[in-house]
This record gives sequence, structure tokens and C-alpha cells, in this order.
Amino acid sequence: MREAIRVSAVIPASPERIYAAWLSGEEHSAFTEALATVEPSVGGRYTAHDGYIEGTNLELEPGRRIVQSWKSSQFPEGHAESRLEVLLIPVEGGTEVVLIHSEIPEGQGEDYAKGWVEHYFEPMARYFAPETGGEEELTDEPDPAVVLQEAAPAAVKRPRPKAKRPVAKRPVAKRPVAKRPVAKKPVAKKPAAKKPAAKKPAAKKPVAKKPVAKKPIAKKPAAKKPAAKKPA
Repeated sequence: MREAIRVSAVIPASPERIYAAWLSGEEHSAFTEALATVEPSVGGRYTAHDGYIEGTNLELEPGRRIVQSWKSSQFPEGHAESRLEVLLIPVEGGTEVVLIHSEIPEGQGEDYAKGWVEHYFEPMARYFAPETGGEEELTDEPDPAVVLQEAAPAAVKRPRPKAKRPVAKRPVAKRPVAKRPVAKKPVAKKPAAKKPAAKKPAAKKPVAKKPVAKKPIAKKPAAKKPAAKKPA
């Protein structure tokens, strides 16, 4: 047995503005306050709420209508994707956004009806609120236009725990840790290579000269004068 729900709310923005934001990963993340990715074309895949939701774009009518396959991580294993139709109707004060969500697993319709209000319509009203005006307030109770329909008479349902939505955590600014100065070890300096000192030329000792032996000069014998004879 599958279920179908219909929820709606007036959002202070034009149909074209909401259509473009719904199919933008950046803006879808902003107005739901959780991470989303979108391929804005027929057959394109999308994710929302940090991967809790995923599906495919089936039909796109710019500014008027979006049809998507839709599946959450709470679907029973092997269950086919559900069908989500988003209607954008221009009204006084903005756009009436109507969500027709069908082929939901049994017992999950009521939770998703509340989830569309709490996790889409309320943050969208804050995101698209005019800067000069106040924020549109949505109560925690489902909109009077919310209708829960079942494909067959309702059977007695056992209470099931509500699926908890992952809360997007804001990054906490970390204080810089003061680093202690690291004591630097003194670098051992290599002794500078000394240039060899220029050697002074050794003083030369005077060489003792041997005296040259002189040859004796032969003297000529002196001519002897004849002795004077004494008179007899």
C-alpha cells in the first residue's frame, strides 16, 4: 500500500525565482539550509539535505512546474522511488508552492507532510523574505491545505519512530594554536682552509772560497859585479 500527500504554502517570491532556485544546487542548499546538488535538466540527478534525499528530474516547465522522482534514505530496501510534482502558482504576495507527493511507502506520508513544512516552506519563507519586510511566519502544524490521501482504506498503523533529520553543522572557527619557538641547534662551522704561508727563501750561506795557490815567481839571478881588486 502506498500513500500520497498534498502540501502548499505562499512564498514571497515570483514563480520564475523559485523555479530557478529549486534547480540550482547553490540556492537549493541556501534556502533549505542543507547541502544540495542539482543537474538542471530533464534526466539530471539531484540530492538534497546532505544526501538524505535523491532523485531525477522527469519533467520541467520553466516558471510553472517541476516533476521529479524522489527517494529518502528512510525508504524500505528495494522500494521504488516516489513521485514529486511541484506546482508554482502566482498569487498576491508571491507564489503558492503546491507539492503533490505520491507513491510514498506505507506509514511515511504523515512524516513527510510535516517535513515539507519544517524543512522547506519555513526556511524558504525566511530566505525569500523581502529585505524591507518581515519574515512570513509558518506554524509548526501542517498548512490547512495539507491533505493526506491513501490508495486504500487506512489500516490500523503501528506507531513508527520519526525519521530524524540530519542537522547541518556550522563549522566552528578554530583558534590558532600558539607555536613554541623551536630551539635551533648551532651549526658547527667548518674551519676555514688556511692558505699555505709563502715560504721565505732560505738565506744562502756564503761559500768559503779556497785561496788560490800562487805560483812563486822565479827570480832572475842578479848579475854579480866583479869585485874590485885592491892595488898591490
